[in-house]
Parts: sequence; C-alpha cells; structure tokens
Amino acid sequence: MTTVDDLIALVRTYNPRSNEALLRDAFAFGAEMHEGQFRHSGEPYFTHPVSVARILAEQQMDDATLITALLHDTIEDTKASYKVVEQRFGHEIAELVDGVTKLTNLQLNSTQTKQAENFRKLFMATSRDLRVTLVKLADRLHNMRTIKSMRPEKQAQKARETMDIFAPLAGRMGMQWMREELEDLSFKVLNPEARNSIIRRFITLQREAGDVVQKITADMRVELEKANIQADVMGRAKKPYSIWRKMQEKDQGFSRLSDIYGFRVITATEADCYRALGAIHQRWRAVPGRFKDYISQPKTNGYRSIHTTVSGRDGKRVEVQIRTREMHEVAETGVAAHWSYRNGERVENRFAVDPVQWISALTERFEDDQDHEEFLEAVKLEMYQDQVFCFTPKGDVIKLPRGATPIDFAYAIHTRIGSACVGAKVDGLRVPLWTRLKNGQSVEVITAEGQTPQVTWIDIAVTGRAKTAIRRSLREEDRERFVRLGRELARVAFENFGKKATDKALLTAAKALALDGVEELLARLGSAEITGREVVRAIYPALETKNGDEIDQRRAVVGLSPDQIKKRGSCCQPVPGERIVGIAFRGQGVMVHAIDCQALADYEDQPDRWIDLHWQEGTHGAVNTVTFDVTIANDAGVLGRICTLIGEQDANISDLKFIDRKPDYFRLLIDVDLRDAEHLHRVQTALDAESNVSSISRHRDPGLATPVHRS
Repeated sequence: MTTVDDLIALVRTYNPRSNEALLRDAFAFGAEMHEGQFRHSGEPYFTHPVSVARILAEQQMDDATLITALLHDTIEDTKASYKVVEQRFGHEIAELVDGVTKLTNLQLNSTQTKQAENFRKLFMATSRDLRVTLVKLADRLHNMRTIKSMRPEKQAQKARETMDIFAPLAGRMGMQWMREELEDLSFKVLNPEARNSIIRRFITLQREAGDVVQKITADMRVELEKANIQADVMGRAKKPYSIWRKMQEKDQGFSRLSDIYGFRVITATEADCYRALGAIHQRWRAVPGRFKDYISQPKTNGYRSIHTTVSGRDGKRVEVQIRTREMHEVAETGVAAHWSYRNGERVENRFAVDPVQWISALTERFEDDQDHEEFLEAVKLEMYQDQVFCFTPKGDVIKLPRGATPIDFAYAIHTRIGSACVGAKVDGLRVPLWTRLKNGQSVEVITAEGQTPQVTWIDIAVTGRAKTAIRRSLREEDRERFVRLGRELARVAFENFGKKATDKALLTAAKALALDGVEELLARLGSAEITGREVVRAIYPALETKNGDEIDQRRAVVGLSPDQIKKRGSCCQPVPGERIVGIAFRGQGVMVHAIDCQALADYEDQPDRWIDLHWQEGTHGAVNTVTFDVTIANDAGVLGRICTLIGEQDANISDLKFIDRKPDYFRLLIDVDLRDAEHLHRVQTALDAESNVSSISRHRDPGLATPVHRS
C-alpha cells in the first residue's frame, strides 16, 4: 500500500508548495474512519481511496482533489458526516466529497433504456465542479484494476457499466489514456477470448516482422533530423479493444487491418508541427481521407493535434499524431489540465479549457422538465462515434449509423421525402448523394416533383429502412421496364439451352416457381430477384449448362439493342458477376460501368441516358482486364513470385507498371485478364496471402472515364 510519505513525495515532484499538513491530516482521518473495513480481496478498505488519490496525483492534480480522493467514501460508508468534513477540511473539500457521494448514489444503469437518464444525472450533478467527475473516474479505474476479487456476475455488470458509461465519459473529458485503459479492462472481463487472441496475434506478428514500432520510430527520427526539426517521436501498438472494435466495424480479420500502430511526434512550436507533417508526407505516401487538423479547428475540450495516416515501412499503414508539448499535456490529461500544478503554481497552459464553462453551457440548455432522450441526443453528438447525429434545417436531430448518406437522412425523415430526393446540402454546401455524413452536420434535402428512386441508390444507402423503401419503389415505378428487360433475359436464357421463351413456357415456369403469372415472372427476372437459369430449370431441370463453351464477347452483356456498340469502362473495370449499368452516348454506343463507379455521378441528373444491363449467364473468357494496386517487399525474387502466383490462378498479366520505388518496398499497378468476379477474388486472395505482399487493392480511377469513341 502507498504510504502517506510515498504520496507526499509524489505530490512534491510537481507541487513543492503543497499543503503537506492537510494531506497528512486527510490521510490519517481517512485511515481512522475506514478502520476495520475490508475489500473483497481481503485488503484494508483504505487502500482503495489511497490508490485513487495516487492516480490523480500522477495527473498532477491540486491538493483539494487529492484530499477529496482520500475522503471520497467517508460520508457514505463511515460515521463521518458532511459537517465533520467541512469543519476539519473546509467548505470546498466538503462540497467535493459530498458531490462524489451523490454521484455514487445515482444508481447508474448501463442498459440502453436508462442511458439517457444516466448522462443527464452525471452532467447535472457535476456542473458546479468537474473535479467530482475526475475523482469518480479515478475511483472506477482502480475498481476495474482490482475487479478480479469480485464475483463473476458482478464483474460482468461493472465491466458493462464501465464500457457504456465511464469509458466514453473519460474520452469526452479528453482523458484518452484513461478511456483506453477502462475499455481494455472491461474488454478483458467481457470478452477474454477475443482479447487473448489479439494479443497472441501481436506476439506472432512481432516474431515474424521484428519490432516494427522501433523501426518506424527510427525512420521518422531520421526524416525529421534531415529537415532540421527538433522533436520527440514515440510509437506504440494500439490497445486490444481498439483493434477488436476496428475489426468489428470494418468486418475484417486481424491480418487485413493495417493501421494497428500509432505514433506521436512532439515538437517545440506550432510551426514545427506543420513542418514535421510536410517531412513525413514527403517520405511516405499519405492515405486519402485520413487527415484531420485539430490545431486550426480544436475540439471543444481543448484537444489540438494534427492526425494523418501514411503507408510506412513495407507499405503498412500507420497513424501519426503531431502536436506541441503544450498540446500534448492537454491531450494526455484532458480537462484535468485545468487543475494541474507544476513547481507549486497552477499550470499556465493556454490550450486548457475551463471545463466549468463547457459543462454549464451544455446543461443550461436543458430545463429540468425536458425529455431525457433529447438531452442524450445532444450529448451523444460528441461522445459516441459509432453513430452519426445530424440536424434538419429546423434543428431536429436525426440518428443514423456511421457511414450514412443524405439518402439515408432523407428516408429517416419520411419515405416520401426520400423518394423525391434529387440532391442535398450539408452545412449549406451542395454535396453528392453518396457523401458520408459526420456528427453535428446540418443536412438539407432537396426534392423535386416527379423524381423517383434510382437503381444506384440501393448501393449508396446504408440503413435498412432506406434500402427497403428504394427496392419497393423501384418494383412499383419500374415494373414495366423490368418486364421488358425480363422478357429479353428470358429469351437469351432459353436460347442458351436451345429452347424458345414462348408465353406458354413462361406461364408454366411461373406456376412452377409459385409466381402470379407471366408478368410477375418477367418483372422479377428483370429486377434480378431471380435468374434466367432458374426460370429455364423450372421447366427443364435435367438440362445441363454447356460448360465447355465460352460466351461470345459480342453477347457478353444483355440489355443492348443489336446495333448498339458497347465499351467496358476503364474507370471501374467491371467484370461478369458484378452489377452493371450502361450510359448511352448519342451516335457512339454505350459505356458499361460498375454500379458503384464514382464516374456515374457525372450523369446523376441525366436518367434518360441510363440503361439497365446484365452480364450474360455462363462461362466468360479471360478477357476482362482488372488493375491491382500492389505493394510488395523490395527483395530478391519477390516480383517473380508474385507473377507466378497470378499464373497459378490461370490468369494472364497484360501490363505492369511501377509507380513508387522505395528502399524497403515497391508499389506497382498490375493489369490482369480475368473471367469474372470469382476469378478476380481468387487472384486477389492468393496475392493477399503472400507474406511479401503488404497490401493489395483493386485500382479504380474515375479520371479514366471516357466516351465510347475514344477506345
């Protein structure tokens, strides 16, 4: 157990003018009050308040906070009263101890139905002095560190409560180190198998690749020295829970995750932050969409830093945070920086915000009789990142999952608004419909009379509500078009088997498939709910496909008139098995695009040029070129091995181009001729499994979208 001398020695390292007599008195009073009380582990109970005080002393907190930590359970669990504490230690400390006691007695519950009420209570109870929350968080941290002494069911309850309430609260207070530790301790209780699996993977990774953190840290120091920038560089592997959460969000295995390492660059000045950013981006390729400048736009809790992600050694992604020493202190301690001491004086950190002003501004917006849910909606805007909360022009809050688009937003308001959507403005600026919405943004949906949902919306929408409404509307609005396309698909499917798609044959197939007539059959066939092969086999189940015959490339795409010329889009390189759409060019033919091609945005307001297309069913030739973006180790024989792997998958390399050469890795674009989506997946999987391939992705360039006549 930490003795009073140990605690005072720790405090004196940052506050030589600390009131030693008052600290000793508080230590003695706490020990006396808790005399005879024991924890579940069998230790004297007073070891807990002392440990809480030590956690706060390590954050360089003021005397009042430390004394509150030593006494935080006295009013609740001992014969001491508010009056006794006030007489002996003063009004300020008595109020803080009483605040912690009230916070403890709030009966917080981690179930979803109670969560709104919990946060309302937390913020209302701490609006006068946020040090109450800091003591409570330190109290919970120590309890989680010693949770093994509790019963298993109690451990699970406390861990869930910590994960749902206290860890996000610590994050909101800017104390990321505490949030990470609380999450990891809870994760250890709630899912020990997953945590141990991730730790084992890390050990294996380190054994195979060596100390990656030390290597990348050394590389960064070299680059900063070249640029004559004085800075400290620190690196670490991310916490198991953080990695597990990424695996769940991205639906990827450990081996597919890239940014599992984080690095911090601490500079002397703000100008050096941007110089360091430039030096790092000159040496390593920046990952698009992963740059954030919290120096020019700080978070409300005072956090300032530059965030970027780059492809580091061996092409692996690493996250880099760049900030000054002052910024780093706030980033480490959050709101606690407001009460921190150094050399006996309150720390003058210009980036430390006054937490009382922030908490008061939040709570005063809500009257006591307002709905708890409304309060939670506002608080969650900044506390939770797995959901997105956006505002309507009238100020109503719309809750959506991460990755939601304006289409999801429109359907969340009303199905009628979603179906009539033609565009959107986010924070006053016109944006494409596939834009990913972010927390706190104001979204205005632009509608037009006569507008109907587009086929491409299904792939843009994220929410089930939006997707279901779009599919229903497409079935209703485009039934005639689907019937027409279905008839053509049926004709081609029957001809492939040497049969004719007569009305009687189609009626027989509809009955066999339990569908309401020929029109229903054709509509479902045209909307891709059933395939032509299924229709044929409903009548002729004994027929087998002609596996040995490849489809004539002139007939590879269904849905074109006999005289129409087609060209496969170089921008998205669609392959058989993927959903496609055609864009007509007058007098030139049709450009075939994958349904998720970004180049389609240029034709969003020209629905008359869109043509529904399908790939012909059957075996296609290996003539569909796909470009892979591959990063490989710069070592003898690696490129040859890659080419051999592609050949082993019965695929041909038609072109190969180096786009980046570094001492430790090469990045190149490889054109491979493939049959279909399954063939593509086999080649990509084979390369991904190769240890010398650090990353592989399908290369798509919207800038290559060209009219047909340019081929």
